Parts: sequence; C-alpha cells; structure tokens
Amino acid sequence: MANRRGVRIAATTAAIGVGLLGLFLWVRGRTPRVAADFAVPDLSGQAVRLSAYRGQVVLVNLWATWCPPCREEMPSMERLHERLKDRGFVLLAVNEDEGGIEAVKRFVDEMKLTFRVLVDPEGEVGRKYGVWGYPESFLLDREGRVVERVIGPRDWAAPEQIARIEALLAPPTGAAWGAVP
Repeated sequence: MANRRGVRIAATTAAIGVGLLGLFLWVRGRTPRVAADFAVPDLSGQAVRLSAYRGQVVLVNLWATWCPPCREEMPSMERLHERLKDRGFVLLAVNEDEGGIEAVKRFVDEMKLTFRVLVDPEGEVGRKYGVWGYPESFLLDREGRVVERVIGPRDWAAPEQIARIEALLAPPTGAAWGAVP
C-alpha cells in the first residue's frame, strides 16, 4: 500500500515537473529576445553593425539573388522603406549569395532598391538567426528585440504590415517623446 502511494507521489511530481518545464519553454518562446548583433559590409564595403540601429524599428531580411520568392517581395519592401524611412524605420537586406558582390549590385540596380543592402557570403547572419531558407525576415522593436519572425515572402506594403510596423514606431501609450519618467 505504501509502495503504491510512493509511486503515485513520484508520478504526480514528475507530471507537475514536465508541465512546469513545458510552461517555461512556452513562455520563453513567446518572450521577445534581443536580436543577435552582427557586423557585415554594405555594397560600398562599409561595415554595418545591427546594434547601431538600437532605438529604431528594424526589419532584417535575409535573401539571395537566385531566390524567386525574394525577388517577389523586394518591390513591396521598397515601398515599405520609402513610406517609413523618415520615421525611425530601417530596412537591412542581408544578401547571402556565395557569388560576387557584382551580381548583388546588378540585382539592386535592376530592382531600383534604395534601402541598405548588406553582403554576407559566408552566411554568418543566417547561422546566428537559425535561417534555413530564403527569404526570412526578423522584425525588431526599438529595444532590438525580435517581435516577429517571417519565413517566406510577404507583401510588406500591405496595410496590415504597415500598421504593425507603425504600431512599433509609435511612442509608448501615455508617454510623450522627450518626457522624463
């Protein structure tokens, strides 16, 4: 009898432990984490560090010139950039082609892209972010936390996407810019 009671206590304790571990992992997965910093060159060879954009809303897009879905979403990314670039929004398109920079420059010219394009032929950024396909994007809030991970292409100029980013650009509720807490 006492043996059976011990087994029930052990089983109940194990079930509670598994439940708490699951809850912890779920909460951890739902809590925004600070994006991994990186420094890679832009098309002019100037090093660009993600952490330099802290205080702004940033969209980090990982892509390749040979990727049809990447090509598909680029025009909407350009429209998003044009609409929000003067409001604290930055778009960093990290190209991970293994080929030369000239192919990336031709692509940017052909698509008439004006946002910042970075080159990472070694795939350093993709590895840090656990990217497994292109395109893949990460939306970061002003504190540099990943608030959304997007796998695959998206219409970034769609009203709901613009509203999502504008909400991140807005000052916190009840706070005024420059107000001292």
